[in-house]
Amino acid sequence: MKAFVFPGQGAQFPGIGKDLYENSEKAKALFDQADEILGFKLSQIMFEGTAEELKETKVTQPAIFLHSVISAMISDDFNPDMVAGHSLGEFSALVANGTLSFEDGLKLVSQRAQAMQKACEVQESTMAAVLALPDEKVEEICAEIDDVVVAANYNCPGQLVISGSIDGVNAACEKMKEAGAKRALVLPVGGAFHSPLMEPAREELAAAIESTSFNEPKCPVYQNVDAKGHTDLEEIKANLVAQLTAPVRWTQSVQNMISDGATSFIECGPGKVLQGLVKKIDRNMETTSI
Repeated sequence: MKAFVFPGQGAQFPGIGKDLYENSEKAKALFDQADEILGFKLSQIMFEGTAEELKETKVTQPAIFLHSVISAMISDDFNPDMVAGHSLGEFSALVANGTLSFEDGLKLVSQRAQAMQKACEVQESTMAAVLALPDEKVEEICAEIDDVVVAANYNCPGQLVISGSIDGVNAACEKMKEAGAKRALVLPVGGAFHSPLMEPAREELAAAIESTSFNEPKCPVYQNVDAKGHTDLEEIKANLVAQLTAPVRWTQSVQNMISDGATSFIECGPGKVLQGLVKKIDRNMETTSI
């Protein structure tokens, strides 16, 4: 069984999507449509913008979404038995499996990005990668810190990302190193994604999702919040909203997809980060890019 997976924030690079635009009429039409929907020339920033310009949340999220979804939509090899996306990638997965239309998916991603950007401006916050500590130890240390800090991304065994206030994350990083972490490194991100500090964005996204029409999916989507396969539309919506303040359970999602019969993982979108994580979760799994 084929599992198609879609990357999240951090996979962007200058020139992202330019090859798709230049080599496919269908891709070109979708990029032009996206610029129209968004009301600004996102494609121009993607093709010609600097790394700094691409790092802005309101640009990054739609840019990665577009690259991922268009890669799937123009491919003859896109025939999933199951899909999943890492954080933002969950929206790409839902367009690819037919749950959301291209237009609605893009609008939701844009609204999500702007809501998250606003939440980041309310309180300065950050995230940090922790390497070579058991998940339980990371959770235990986060719980001991007085400031806001939580486990945010369970990427693969021995690689976790924590998220919270600047003081909370810095204090946790010190304790992680003392506990034997190989690294506890603050990441260059706009804010504390997948933490309680995203609550204002969660409320905004909930309203946007409620007013969007969802269709029956062609195959299950394994969602970040509980790592399980879903086809029920009300569950999918609820999980999408909860995802903003809850951790991304990527390790568990991949394990469940394998348990449910996945024999190969195909990454749709920029980079190869998810293929690397899948290999760390199960080194015998076949991985490739679309």
